[in-house]
Amino acid sequence: MTRATEKIEALLARLEQSGADPQRLEALRRTQRFKRSWVELAETLVEIRQGGIFEAWGYDEFYKYCAQELFLKRGTVDKLTMSFSTLQRLAPQVLKWDGVEREIPSYQAVDYFSKAMGQADRGVKAANDPAPAAPPPREVIKELRHAVFDEGQSVAELRRRFDPILHPKPAGSEQLEIISKAMSAARKLAELLPDVEGLTDKRIADVEKALGGLRQELEELATPLRDKIERSRKRAAKKAVGRK
Repeated sequence: MTRATEKIEALLARLEQSGADPQRLEALRRTQRFKRSWVELAETLVEIRQGGIFEAWGYDEFYKYCAQELFLKRGTVDKLTMSFSTLQRLAPQVLKWDGVEREIPSYQAVDYFSKAMGQADRGVKAANDPAPAAPPPREVIKELRHAVFDEGQSVAELRRRFDPILHPKPAGSEQLEIISKAMSAARKLAELLPDVEGLTDKRIADVEKALGGLRQELEELATPLRDKIERSRKRAAKKAVGRK
């Protein structure tokens, strides 16, 4: 038990004995639970699933129990339980942290670390990429571990910092993304114009014609980029097969 935890518990005991304001007591209790809350919830979920305890409560399926009784979506449950398992396997010391004196990383950050470790172990496949990504260098994983457990970076910070390394985009993908956004904006503008009061039919028709021409030009720019990215992904897939 850390000094911060001991101080909180001692103060809580004194205030309880003195009949302190219930709201003040609850604030202390919630401080105790706050930073450890996701770890404790995840641990409970793992125990419930492994023991099939939910069946005794009238549920025939674990995720149904989580959704109907705990109001937790399947994706959230998976992230929580996988993150807890990652801590057990790769960073068990974190489970001893009290969350007060030493902050426990968010489950989203641990989930990000878990997926990177899976990629390091065997190479992973992104949802929109048929080619498994190459395992990241050990020094990158070491830096990521430090960022998650020592620096306490949020998942947004981790993505900005490590996505370019762990999930590099094929050449041309950023330009294609910009073109796609421009095409979407042009299409949306064309849809909105008839609802704008004060514009003449001729003006609307002229702008719609210009926007149609713009979308066609953008499509002509996008087509070779799509082909280039697809060829790049196929080459990566062949290399991945060759590494096996």
